[in-house]
Amino acid sequence: MGIQCSRLMPCCVDSQVKASVIETPDAEIEDSSEVSNWPTFREFTLEQLKNATSGFAVENIVSEHGEKAPNVVYKGKLENQMRIAVKRFNRNAWPDARQFLEEARSVGQLRNQRLANLLGCFCEGDERLLVAEYMPNETLAKHLFHWETQPMKWAMRLRVVLHLAQALEYCTSKGRALYHDLNAYRVLFDEDGNPRLSSFGLMKNSRDGKSYSTNLAFTPPEYLRTGRVTPESVIYSFGTLLLDLLSGKHIPPSHALDVIRGRNLQMLTDSCLEGQFSDDDGTELVRLASRCLQYEPRERPNPKSLVAALAPLQKETEVLSHVLMGIQHSTTFASLSPLGEACSRKDLTAIHEVLENIGYKDDEGVANELSFQMWTDQMQDTLNCKKKGDVAFRQKDFRLAIECYTQFIDAGTMVSPTVFARRSMCYLISDMPREALSDAMQAQVISPVWHIASYLQSVALTGLGMENEAQAALKDGSTLESKRSATTKQK
Repeated sequence: MGIQCSRLMPCCVDSQVKASVIETPDAEIEDSSEVSNWPTFREFTLEQLKNATSGFAVENIVSEHGEKAPNVVYKGKLENQMRIAVKRFNRNAWPDARQFLEEARSVGQLRNQRLANLLGCFCEGDERLLVAEYMPNETLAKHLFHWETQPMKWAMRLRVVLHLAQALEYCTSKGRALYHDLNAYRVLFDEDGNPRLSSFGLMKNSRDGKSYSTNLAFTPPEYLRTGRVTPESVIYSFGTLLLDLLSGKHIPPSHALDVIRGRNLQMLTDSCLEGQFSDDDGTELVRLASRCLQYEPRERPNPKSLVAALAPLQKETEVLSHVLMGIQHSTTFASLSPLGEACSRKDLTAIHEVLENIGYKDDEGVANELSFQMWTDQMQDTLNCKKKGDVAFRQKDFRLAIECYTQFIDAGTMVSPTVFARRSMCYLISDMPREALSDAMQAQVISPVWHIASYLQSVALTGLGMENEAQAALKDGSTLESKRSATTKQK
């Protein structure tokens, strides 16, 4: 964090409320699940996506392998507060811009509660970006292979495979039966803990032609022969996921089939699941997996028959997914800090006092950067505006503080997240929540992991009547503050 040069997002903030997702019963995934209040597919500008991800900040990377991945996925937030995932392809991918746009527009027509839906794209020069719904609760791989607090319960594993089969059934019904490299990293969990299939895998692959990034031991046999993905290849990959969920490990299909033929099913079963399911249930899932893994593609089931087979196996259907998963729901919090409590109460006096007390200590490197540039008269004038603004802020002359901070910001020679936070506070006290939200978002663009920017957004969103978004921002602030405190303690 620090005073720095930066290109900022437009100051207007759209108060459009994030589209909600209507849940239908698990066994029903017909066209009724195509809810009309999802946003339609659109083409974004590069500037919009830069602003949403704080300039593709490293802190916002959510994909496996971080910056080293060939195609990096970032989390971000649009001006209307919708959370998004942005996949940025490397410069050698998708040389044919027309093909990329055609594929993105086609996949972008799909809208289903079992998908992390594709919302838009950007394609210009050699930049290729996809924008999808953001899923905040990690991947199936994380929960299955690298769990920290509790292993995934049997009932949740059955729900995952049903939702996944329903996603494939929907895509097939819409003419998009091909899915590239279906694996546990492609299954994501939304804010309610429900599993969704990433829409990124529905895109035909780019120049490298690789539809399978995983070990060859997990690749459909016909793909090894022809290099082509077919709908039946997707079912084979679904079979490997069934094995993953049954065993809690990534077992090569050939080894699993040998175990199945030897009727030694205990070797395939995750020891963490002991006592959670009957032998009949386990046998049925193994039978389904072995059908999906048939060598001959034509002998594998289709998505519709997978749904029919999995629906009757469901357990604890009345229990919400986030409860089964043991994850914190978006509307629940751990204990809030004093600042978090003040923001949840919209106690502007207490928030002002906190901002006054912390001063500019969160603007790291300020002294060095300022001393280097203070030799110009223009810089000195700019700094004087900030100082006058600080005096007015301390004396609670918020109209004057807004005026002075605006002069500092408009000069454009320096950018400080604290100045934006202080002007945001002045706007809140002046009952100007829209302007306050814009400034709090600007502070986050400059400093992506600064908890105060999220807290101020929460207060501003409450003032705009956007309660769900306000709760999400409050939770973001609390999470960032907790991480910061933990890091400080370690030092």
